[in-house]
Amino acid sequence: MTSYRIGVAGCRGRMGRMIAQAVAEHPEVALAGGTEQAGSEAVGADLGELLGMGRLNAPITDDPPTLFANADAVIDFTLPELTARHAGLAAQAETVLVIGTTGLDAEQQAAIERAARHTRIVQAPNMSLGVNLLLDLVKQVAQALDPAFDIEITEMHHRHKKDAPSGTALALGRAAAAGRGVDLDDVADRGRDGLTGPRREGDIGFAALRGGEVAGEHTVCFAGANERIELTHKADSRGIFAQGAITAAQWARRQDPGLYAMKDVLGLG
Repeated sequence: MTSYRIGVAGCRGRMGRMIAQAVAEHPEVALAGGTEQAGSEAVGADLGELLGMGRLNAPITDDPPTLFANADAVIDFTLPELTARHAGLAAQAETVLVIGTTGLDAEQQAAIERAARHTRIVQAPNMSLGVNLLLDLVKQVAQALDPAFDIEITEMHHRHKKDAPSGTALALGRAAAAGRGVDLDDVADRGRDGLTGPRREGDIGFAALRGGEVAGEHTVCFAGANERIELTHKADSRGIFAQGAITAAQWARRQDPGLYAMKDVLGLG
């Protein structure tokens, strides 16, 4: 039995269940348990039984400090306000924290950065190898092309997603802005409606589509006067994000305290 135990925050959610199952099936780690909101019928149950995998001695609790005390690492794809709180618990327990939550505000992000002084945190809007390669490609293309090429980023996700544009789309925008040597906040156009007038030169545009059960699709289009370059990543299953999160948790156990990105985990940094 492995001694490296991984817990899952929000273990009954769509992504939480998938991560918990991936951890339980992984040959090199063990499932420590999970958290759920107070009042949930799952509290007190065994997470393995909830997954239909038999008892795994992985209790579901409504007390996050208990999970952080009993786990070597916790994977968190929950909500911004919960993730910021969990970062503080990870710092206190010196537990590895892997964050896939998006939509954090500046104060919540600052809480994560403070916590990373005391523990190892991997934070990424997308845990897939392909997307992290795409981030590097987008930066290189933006740097190489004439600024006259317009940059537009389109993303589509399932109907349940709560934030827009997606965290991955914004990361792609930051990569493109970095390639051009500008700040994304100065050039982002995150919504067009009505009589908007001509496109402002140098803007990076975003469009968010929602529907069905799409795991995630992202396209960065570089549109010139008579040609277009399009870089696209399509995720067929959220399972790739679960596997990436486990890889990040395993990698982080060997690191010093700090805030890391998926490119660090994959050796792309």
